[in-house]
Amino acid sequence: MQRILRMKKELEMFSQSPPHGVSCWSNDEDITQLSAQVLGGEGTPYEGGIFKLEVQIPDRYPFEPPKVKFLTPIYHPNIDSGGRICLDTLKMPPKGAWKPCLNVSTVLTSVQLLMAEPNPEDPLMTDISNEYQYNRATYIQTAKDWTRKYAMEEVIQATKSTDLRKEDSPLGPERVKPLSEKTKDLKRSHSPQPMEDLTNKLSRQ
Repeated sequence: MQRILRMKKELEMFSQSPPHGVSCWSNDEDITQLSAQVLGGEGTPYEGGIFKLEVQIPDRYPFEPPKVKFLTPIYHPNIDSGGRICLDTLKMPPKGAWKPCLNVSTVLTSVQLLMAEPNPEDPLMTDISNEYQYNRATYIQTAKDWTRKYAMEEVIQATKSTDLRKEDSPLGPERVKPLSEKTKDLKRSHSPQPMEDLTNKLSRQ
């Protein structure tokens, strides 16, 4: 019961003041099984990507951290091929830094920060960590390729759809919705109402 009350309060706070570039919502009526999205940060290899995550709230929450994993493949030293994340905030002390005063919002913000600033000293993917440290250009290029392939597929499809509409529209190109608006519409569609999807706010980045 405690975790249910806690999660209701957290989701209410999240809807009122969500972190920039992050969205989170409950699946159906089960507020212990959450879906989330994190927008790749500007100036990072993940820029322009929409990364989907799964958040599970354990029975002992908030005395135990939530379980978070990426559903969208990402090329990162601290995130493995199964989507598991190596992050202090997601671990219990003494090895981790989880505290009951933390919440899902702070966790997702920490994940967003980790995407922008990998920690090669505590990797899940040793090869990627070595590449990040000693061959940064290759790491950045591969991470960008993965972002385009896995996190921008729907944006690319939106681009193709818009191009076709421009060619076929009898009203002319000026009457076709710009890609930037199409992309925003696409991102809005992933976040069920009434939760606000902050990944729409690209202009702030």
